[in-house]
Amino acid sequence: MTQEARSAAPSRKKTSEVAGKSDRRGRTGNEAAVQHYQAAVQLLQQGKYEKALAALEKLLPEAPAELQDRCRVYIVTCRRQMEKGSLTFLSPEEHYDYAISQLNTGYYEEAREQFNNILTGHPAADYAFYGLAVLEAITGHVQDCLNNLARAIELNPKSRLQARVDNDFQNMVDDPRFTELLYPEVP
Repeated sequence: MTQEARSAAPSRKKTSEVAGKSDRRGRTGNEAAVQHYQAAVQLLQQGKYEKALAALEKLLPEAPAELQDRCRVYIVTCRRQMEKGSLTFLSPEEHYDYAISQLNTGYYEEAREQFNNILTGHPAADYAFYGLAVLEAITGHVQDCLNNLARAIELNPKSRLQARVDNDFQNMVDDPRFTELLYPEVP
């Protein structure tokens, strides 16, 4: 290839993308990417979400295929953690709506945390106990479901009627304790 042809031809690979090529410290591209990835994960574990996010976003385009999926997962984790700190709710009911959205999208631990946060500030929030009961039913924690539902009913007897028709309690219908809770015998 002539000198003109070489200078006119676009370069297709960055130095860091060439497998086996060493950087100034003698590390190959993959080794350097793994070290950057480990440093970013360490920042994440330390709760330095903004720094971890920046490091992961910078690493993602150049990361080896086996790290790209992990980087994407941690990027989402960083963003969610950063959102948590900025959440403010005008009322406990609004907070409850957010907790339910977390529950409905399968973020069970986040939903549990939100329900518990509601109860910290409003210990008589029957709807938060009801939400926890639904969460526990979905996740298979039978006794916790029963305890939370009993508390919700104690605070608001209408919760009993709602639970009778709520499909989220489907896996509880064969439990006699659940049936007793929803259909108590009147003395």
